[in-house]
Amino acid sequence: MGGMPTHTLTVGFDLDMTLIDSRPGIKAAYRTLAAETGVYIDTDLVVSRLGPPLEDEMENWFPADAVAGACDRYRAIYPDTAITPTTALPGAREAVEAVQALGGRAMVVTAKFEPNAKLHLAHLGIEADVLIGGLWAEGKAEALLEHGARVYVGDHTGDVRGARAAKALSVGVTTGPCDEEELRAAGADVILADLTEFPAWLRTLVAA
Repeated sequence: MGGMPTHTLTVGFDLDMTLIDSRPGIKAAYRTLAAETGVYIDTDLVVSRLGPPLEDEMENWFPADAVAGACDRYRAIYPDTAITPTTALPGAREAVEAVQALGGRAMVVTAKFEPNAKLHLAHLGIEADVLIGGLWAEGKAEALLEHGARVYVGDHTGDVRGARAAKALSVGVTTGPCDEEELRAAGADVILADLTEFPAWLRTLVAA
């Protein structure tokens, strides 16, 4: 990666458990959905494995023919239940700003429904240059390639797979469900404890 020109520097970030701790918000949204539908949902279990698409999680609780409707209802409930309780993870704003301070572009690529992802960023004052929702794992590579992302930061092995599919440098953070060992095994190039370590790492990368 020697001598990377900063004007071409585009860095992608995952959203849930990379930039934001959405567990309290997601838990609240699922609780509301469970109350409305009368379907039991173990919300603690749900938030212990965030990352994959909503449909994948709903299949654990609803019969196949009810999954699409449950997802639609969840997405509708989400703005009123999930945005306010959700917090930025340590170093999230600073990580995005570190990219921009080097003349780069920061993009967020997430499996989350894009309008709801946008509400999170606005509420928390995280000012990404690009936001693309509805993409998971290797699917994230579409957006990363389209925007020429050289680095992708995420907390899940699915994020590592997305970065690798886009031939981007995969940076794993251990703030989500996957530990260092799992991220490394999936092929992460760099592991950080959290995003507070990211600005210094990025400056070193660009300087190299």
